[in-house]
Amino acid sequence: MAEISHPPQEQLTDLAFCIDSNPPWDHVIILAFQHYIVMLGTSVMLPSLLVPLMGGNDRDKANIIQTLLFVAGIKTLLQTLFGTRLPTVLGGSYAFVIPIVTIIRDSTLQRIPDPNIVTVLAYNSSSPRSNDNCLKLADNTWVQPDMGNIFTVLPFLLSNYSWNDAPRSVHQLMIYFSPLSMSPVICLLGLGLLDHGFPVVGNCVEIGIPMLITVIVLCLRLKNIKTWKDEPVFERFSVLLSISIIWAYAQMLTAAGAYRHASEKTQAHCCTDKARLISSAPWIKFPYPLQWGAPTFNAGHTFAIMAGVLVSLMEVSFKSTFEFLILDPGCLLKAEDQSQLINFMQSTGSYIAASRFAMATPPPAHVLSRGIGWQGIGVLLDGLFGSFTGSTVSVENIGLLGLSRVGSRRVVQVSAGFMILFSVLGKFGAVFASIPFPIFAALYCVLFGLLASLGLSFLQFTNMNSMRNMFISGLSLFLGLSIPQYFNQTWLSTRHGPVHTKASWFNCILNTLFSSPPIIASIVGIFLDNTIDVDMSEKDRGMPWWAKFRSFRGDTRNEEFYTLPCNLNRNGWIGDVI
Repeated sequence: MAEISHPPQEQLTDLAFCIDSNPPWDHVIILAFQHYIVMLGTSVMLPSLLVPLMGGNDRDKANIIQTLLFVAGIKTLLQTLFGTRLPTVLGGSYAFVIPIVTIIRDSTLQRIPDPNIVTVLAYNSSSPRSNDNCLKLADNTWVQPDMGNIFTVLPFLLSNYSWNDAPRSVHQLMIYFSPLSMSPVICLLGLGLLDHGFPVVGNCVEIGIPMLITVIVLCLRLKNIKTWKDEPVFERFSVLLSISIIWAYAQMLTAAGAYRHASEKTQAHCCTDKARLISSAPWIKFPYPLQWGAPTFNAGHTFAIMAGVLVSLMEVSFKSTFEFLILDPGCLLKAEDQSQLINFMQSTGSYIAASRFAMATPPPAHVLSRGIGWQGIGVLLDGLFGSFTGSTVSVENIGLLGLSRVGSRRVVQVSAGFMILFSVLGKFGAVFASIPFPIFAALYCVLFGLLASLGLSFLQFTNMNSMRNMFISGLSLFLGLSIPQYFNQTWLSTRHGPVHTKASWFNCILNTLFSSPPIIASIVGIFLDNTIDVDMSEKDRGMPWWAKFRSFRGDTRNEEFYTLPCNLNRNGWIGDVI
């Protein structure tokens, strides 16, 4: 049996660069540009959905994309410098689609008689302003994309995750985590996004399937071919090479008129720059705070955005989210309680996954707390600049760490520079934003699959010959996929969720919770793992390995990976270290 034995490994050994080791600068720049390209998918998709609902035109869409990218660059820099310091990209969140569109459809806004009265996208306004900074709804109501009430969300986040108090509260929550319970959660961060994968590839198979095949060939068949500076170029830069090849192919099909007589849906998915971003984007534009006007506030809408802020960290799949808001847009104003749990679980799963792909130790409690606190500041910046959405960790960029085998923090920091640069140089950024979405979807099939397998890798620290562990992990995974599928199918067939009482806020809480694969996996896994044969299964659950990572001093490597720059740890910036 010795020849088939694979001892557990705390850190992945076949990665080229860890969190604090850096490739040569020429490689850093190319790898950073890959991260920028990967995060474009979500950054383009969100404004493409929200702006038309407000009656905005192509130029409005281009301006919002520029703002979203600009703020994403700033948030990513802050997170990698002062937050968790993990190589994570902070981008837009689909969780904000529900509250934002609900607010757009607020009946009080629809009743405004004067088309020159602007309302705040995220939260109410009653001050007449110039139409120059507004978008126009179909009924001639002007909507100002001003995130005023996000300012009220920041104190809420920091009161729950302050630098002084959060380490202790997060530490208490981490007591209930184990490799056995966290494995399905991380796994479903990838598998829970199934709708972003092949269903979107199928919208344009002549582009999506060649893209999928090209990525697989570059990463697996050509990975050992070393050309430039004796480096595995085809594997390390597989995303950039495959996108360049298939994007050029898609451009040839578009220019040759292959879709001239196709349906509007086919053209939207297959043609390059069908959204006319290149022609609409300005050459140079500097996003600036309050560019849409002064912030205004509405208490009810603030609760809606608060729900979005907290849900963003468990990132319900886009399909179920959008169907949810279309079918029952008025049910989310009291969703903040379930969102609190969702927020924490997404942050924990994403940061733990990023730490493993970066060859770092799992982040201790105060590091997780620090990251969530800086995400709160990121949400403040979203409101300040009016980027239409809030912050979440980009799951696809975590997958890219594993695909390129480079977990360097510097690479992600340079990619943040690309986000800021190309958000200012509008025309150049719009060129890359014109990539057909099936190309991104084919890439997601690989990146989300890598994240799912990373979650499964945590089972190596447990005893999977134990029927108890097999039962808990299997049930968590299956119910994590099956229950959300049932809730989503019910939405489609009955036009409301399975929970359908007279209390719409109650319906919203349960229907939202049970439509999220990671939250189902966490509820089932953590509950069973902490209530069934706990004392007798301490070793089988992987707790001897996991327990030392709960606190900063539990492992000497934590200081190497997570210490703040310029000795800020010693200057009281992070509060008490447990």
